[in-house]
Amino acid sequence: MPLPFSRGLPVRLVLTAGVVGAMLVMALALLIAGSVGVREVRLQAASRSALDASRITEERARRMLEPAAASVRLLVHDPLHAATSLPQRLARVPVLASELDANPLLAGLYMGYGNGDFLMVRPLGRADVRRSVDAPPGARFLVQSLVVQPDGRREVGFHFYDAALQPMFRRTEADDRFDPRERPWYRAAQAETTGGTAVSAPYVFFTTRRIGISLSRRAGDDGAVVGLDLALDDLAESLGDLRLTPGAELALVDASGRVLAYRDMQAVIERGDGDTLGFHTLEALGVASLSGLYAAPRDGRAVAYTAGEREWFGLVRPFDAIPGQALQLLVAAPADELLRDLRGVRERLVLLAGVLMLACLPIGVWVGQRLGQGLERVTARARRLSRFDFSQPAPARSLLREVGALQRVVDEVSRTVEAFLAVSRVLGTEPRIETMLEQVLQALVSAARCDGGAVYLRAAAAEGADDAGPLERAVAHGRTAGLPERLDADEPTLRALPADAGVCRAFELRGRHGALEGLLVLVMPPDRAHASPEFLAFAGRLTGMLAVAVETRRLIDAQRRLFDAVIQVLADAIDAKSAYTGGHCERVPTLASMIVDRLGEQTEGPYAGFRLDEDERYAFHLAAWLHDCGKVTSPEHIVDKATKLEVIHDRIHEVRTRFELLWRDAEIEALQARLAGADPVAADAARDAAQARLQDDFAFVAACNIGGEFLSDEAIARLQAIGRQHWQRHFDDRLGLGPDERRRLEAVRPEAPPLPALEPLLADRPEHRIPWGDARPAVQRDDPRNTLGFDMDLPPLRQDRGELHNLAVRRGTLSPEDRFAINDHIVQTLCMLKKLPWPAPLARVPDIAANHHERMDGRGYPRRLVAADLPITDRVMALADVFEALTAGDRPYKPAKPLSESLRIMAAMARDGHIDPELMRFFLASDLWRRYAERFLAPAQIDEVDVEALACACSAEAPGAGAAGASGAASAAAT
Repeated sequence: MPLPFSRGLPVRLVLTAGVVGAMLVMALALLIAGSVGVREVRLQAASRSALDASRITEERARRMLEPAAASVRLLVHDPLHAATSLPQRLARVPVLASELDANPLLAGLYMGYGNGDFLMVRPLGRADVRRSVDAPPGARFLVQSLVVQPDGRREVGFHFYDAALQPMFRRTEADDRFDPRERPWYRAAQAETTGGTAVSAPYVFFTTRRIGISLSRRAGDDGAVVGLDLALDDLAESLGDLRLTPGAELALVDASGRVLAYRDMQAVIERGDGDTLGFHTLEALGVASLSGLYAAPRDGRAVAYTAGEREWFGLVRPFDAIPGQALQLLVAAPADELLRDLRGVRERLVLLAGVLMLACLPIGVWVGQRLGQGLERVTARARRLSRFDFSQPAPARSLLREVGALQRVVDEVSRTVEAFLAVSRVLGTEPRIETMLEQVLQALVSAARCDGGAVYLRAAAAEGADDAGPLERAVAHGRTAGLPERLDADEPTLRALPADAGVCRAFELRGRHGALEGLLVLVMPPDRAHASPEFLAFAGRLTGMLAVAVETRRLIDAQRRLFDAVIQVLADAIDAKSAYTGGHCERVPTLASMIVDRLGEQTEGPYAGFRLDEDERYAFHLAAWLHDCGKVTSPEHIVDKATKLEVIHDRIHEVRTRFELLWRDAEIEALQARLAGADPVAADAARDAAQARLQDDFAFVAACNIGGEFLSDEAIARLQAIGRQHWQRHFDDRLGLGPDERRRLEAVRPEAPPLPALEPLLADRPEHRIPWGDARPAVQRDDPRNTLGFDMDLPPLRQDRGELHNLAVRRGTLSPEDRFAINDHIVQTLCMLKKLPWPAPLARVPDIAANHHERMDGRGYPRRLVAADLPITDRVMALADVFEALTAGDRPYKPAKPLSESLRIMAAMARDGHIDPELMRFFLASDLWRRYAERFLAPAQIDEVDVEALACACSAEAPGAGAAGASGAASAAAT
């Protein structure tokens, strides 16, 4: 027992399981990645926040520095740098005060001179600053001055001004510690070779104990330097405001690790020996998170590290807001505070993943089913192809591009196979080579996916020529505007094609024996696929099929022409066999074809629906030419029998010889009577009377032999009386006979009578009667050998040559035996044609050919068919045969009848049920009889015809016996 799924899993199950499994894995991965992603997102957010904090801090620092630098550049040009006395310098205090009011971040503006003097204006807005200088109430500005006296003393003054810049209080003291020329800002300005603004490193202001930086710039050439102090208190406050979490830490450090800015600035200042002030390092600051971050390896990205048994995330970023200083901003945040919401997010992710999984599960099943349906449709399509079902189903779009491509490939294969089947179907069913080529070319162009194509066939060679004609375009399909109508047979290649024919490829069509049958030209799209060797090989195989088809069709056409020629030769031979029927087998097909063609043109009336397809038309053509082919078996002496006694020769000569003997006997008797002493006059009178009677009797017998008049009973009785006369035979009648005739004579008369023997003048001897023997034809209805449905009266003898029997024929020259021999030609026609292996389209040829002696009333021969058994084609053949027989002018036994008499006889035959009355009326109305007469009849036969009267006569009762006589004449003439 085979294992389950031993033949493989269904693709729909695999795809559905795959999609559902992928969704489950995706949900799990989403959950895991979500947790990790949230962590990463939070860390990235923290990193971005730290980066933003760094940028904000830098931006704030730049906003502090840029106005201050502008103030320095402005004060360089103030007269203050040239003032040499304290009053002159105090006169410029309003200018400095206005700058301080304009920029609240400035901690002071000052001017240092080359001789050691110093002037500084400081705002007193901050309480800690007022306390550090013991400012009186209401003081708004403090002006600190340092004047070096001539004796070298340094006199320091503290001038307090109110908001209106009115002096309020002045205090002086001596101070030898401060010399502006020793301060870093002064030296930095003097050292600036370009004359630009010098920015100092952060430091502790001497007077206010605040941390800040100084900006200084040389003013003039006498050593004066203008400067300002910018406190970093606001920067420290920014560091406190920009913390990511409550436990986050931010600090600004220099290259040595000293902390220059921190949220608690008092913890930053380090007091040294005496009154010196400095900055604590990170280690001295005691903030483990910042120390750990500073010591951790870093590459400009956020790092995770551990400090104080806590996990931290930190970022170290260069701080470039203060030019010339290698400062760094440190941002550290505890991981537990950053990831505080991660547990809730993870739970929400789990819930979301579960909801999504439940929601997407049906979608996954549906998608799997849809994807599987596409492949299943392709598989089912391929199975149908394997079962030779090439029907095109309704196109169904697939969600997968590859499945759609596979579907298109399968459809293209199906269309290609269908094209091949169409080609095979056309090759096997289409008899006309032009139609076959057109349909095959269309299928080939479709199968090869070309834009168009054309087939050139080699033209037939002229009679007597050694080679074939040029290549002529037979059919074209699609885009073939540039292809010529004819190609040279000596160069059937692409070189013969014009340049505007497009991308073409020519393939030679060669038959089984290598003979060039033609050329297939394909107009192809300009792509690589159609230029590949595989396509060329494929097209070559297609052209091989087309070449064989062309050769086969030409062979079929040649065989058909040969068959037609053989049939026409047979018909000509039958016509040439007897002068009585000369041209009959040719004229009947001509007239029958004219009638059928006219019937096919009718759009109304009783024949509006009559149409013959090509096969039926060809079958009718063959039947018309073969309708009397059985006459090849008819004895010529019977066909040509012009007198009643004629066999191979006319036996009237034998009868005349006997009369000659009786004439001589009368002469001898008269002479003998004279010798015996009789009266000579009486003897001569008896002789003359006997000879006159013989002349009269022979004239009567000769007239009966002609058969031109109807014999009455009195005429037959006279023949018998004449026949009873005797003549004396002195010679043995067996001498010189042929074997057959001798055997017949010995069979009926074994002993010869003694000579001389008396013989009757006219006799029906036993040897005149020839029985059927083994040659008895199977034409009687009850004959078991009759397989073709014959229904004929068979005469008791095959031939009766009795002299009285033949002379007593009442009408015509044919005895019943002779008439059967004549009628037997139609039996032989049917038997001969039925023995031929006709293909299905030509199966009715024997019936059409053999039914032209049948009658509408069922009294015809050879099968006594009634009107219902006779199709229109059979009725046409009967009418054409009768009309040709009546109008024929080459029959020695009858004169040619004029048109009016022939049509009158045929009208009577239609009325009597011989031929079809409806068809006869159509024949009269069509005027085809006149066209036929103009072509085949003698001018003397063409007379006036009353068509309307004849049409009425086809169905009206004839007035008197004239119609019956016409019908009898018609039967004799037609036979």
